[in-house]
Amino acid sequence: MKSSRIGVVAALIVGMALIISGCTTPPADAKTLTVGITVEPTTLDLTTDSTAAIPQILLYNVYETLVKMDSQGRIKPLLADSYDVSPDWLTYTFHLDTKAKFASGAPVNADAVVASINTMREAPNQTLKSQMAVVADVQARDQATVAVTLKEPSNFWLYSMTDTVGIIFDPALTDLATAPMGSGPYAFESWVSGDSITLTKNESYWGTPGRFDEVVFRFIADPNAMVSAMLSGDLDIAGEMTSPDSLELFSDASKYTVIEGTTNGEIVLGFNNSRETLKDLAVRQAICHAIDRQALVDAVWAGKGQLIGSMAVPTDPYYEDLSATYPYDPAKAKELLEEAGVTNLSLDLRIPTLPYTPGAATFIASQLADVGITVKVEELDFGRWIDEVYSNGDYDMTIVAHVEARDIVNFANPDYYWRYDNPEFQKQLASAIAASPDQFVPEMKKAATILAEDAAADWLFVFPNLIVTREGINGVGENMTSLSFDVTTISSKD
Repeated sequence: MKSSRIGVVAALIVGMALIISGCTTPPADAKTLTVGITVEPTTLDLTTDSTAAIPQILLYNVYETLVKMDSQGRIKPLLADSYDVSPDWLTYTFHLDTKAKFASGAPVNADAVVASINTMREAPNQTLKSQMAVVADVQARDQATVAVTLKEPSNFWLYSMTDTVGIIFDPALTDLATAPMGSGPYAFESWVSGDSITLTKNESYWGTPGRFDEVVFRFIADPNAMVSAMLSGDLDIAGEMTSPDSLELFSDASKYTVIEGTTNGEIVLGFNNSRETLKDLAVRQAICHAIDRQALVDAVWAGKGQLIGSMAVPTDPYYEDLSATYPYDPAKAKELLEEAGVTNLSLDLRIPTLPYTPGAATFIASQLADVGITVKVEELDFGRWIDEVYSNGDYDMTIVAHVEARDIVNFANPDYYWRYDNPEFQKQLASAIAASPDQFVPEMKKAATILAEDAAADWLFVFPNLIVTREGINGVGENMTSLSFDVTTISSKD
């Protein structure tokens, strides 16, 4: 088959020394784009760290991939201008754009692509390594052609190659942690700890050049500070509005544009399925029935955020609204608890201190109290949450947004922090991943339905993509379909 031109968890903000690269300083009259984001990475080495803060800044801007994802969830060409898929769906042959080169001037050739894919296959970052586990072999057929052979057909692999695991590194790169180098329209310039990361225009970029001389990503964790910075003109773009009730402050269309879309971020009320009480389906169903999710969205996130009902988001091709699987029904919740013989149930709800979690936890604790479940809420700094909840499974329930694309696969891993082990789901997911392309969507819908009906978690809502730009800024994507805050599409009429 020929396809021509087709194209979680946040990080804890910590201190780091000033890091400067050797790029040329832009002139005094440089055209600068300043973007406010909420989370500072702890390192820029994405082969060792799976947090979303790194690709948010670097993916597509500094690093590029063979193919990329646009804001509508469509695969588009990038470093490869076309690819072929063998009839058995095992071999992908990528035809590289021969104009492509790294910022260092080195060509983006087959050797660089093979080396990058092999780096990801052996990455310490287990998320990346698992995404490459299906790869059996990668070879350069010539310097403009790369063939990747899979162990078995996979409807997920090419999609994953549009994101972090698909990054092609400059062979000259020696320090991923502090001096990333890629083929993108921008190059890494500097990192000021606790303040910002600056990218500068790659003057020798092989494709459509960047529209700005420099792009500054400013770290603003406090929602009110983000609003103030946007109102005062310190930002061109508020890239993450984590105070949705403040959007009315930007209603003047002559000064601002408010963008509302969706993301890959499922906000999940996660259950520790290894706990004896939570192993009981009736108890999990009761919890789901006890929570009015739309009222939660209205109270906690100003009504911004779509209900979903399973681990799929609207930009996934297999998405369907399963939010009515367990509708709000406190009487049914009480009935299920009685049938299960559960009385005086007490559960710990251990949450990371993120903008959406305290309000959601308070709301959930109140509603569960109404059906006889006592909830003890404990807020943890993010590092402690990662250590105790995510790594060690020390919790009954928790709340966090899972922002990785197509992360439904995590429910097939019994060792993941949810400790969910359902052979029926594992079998159905494997069948969907290996299905013929025309059967992929219906088979994935079956997998998502199994999760929903088994109350594997309670999916509260999809984290909305809420962005504010100043007047004159164009090209900001409506939906966040990858981990990248893609500035390559953005321009200013100033």
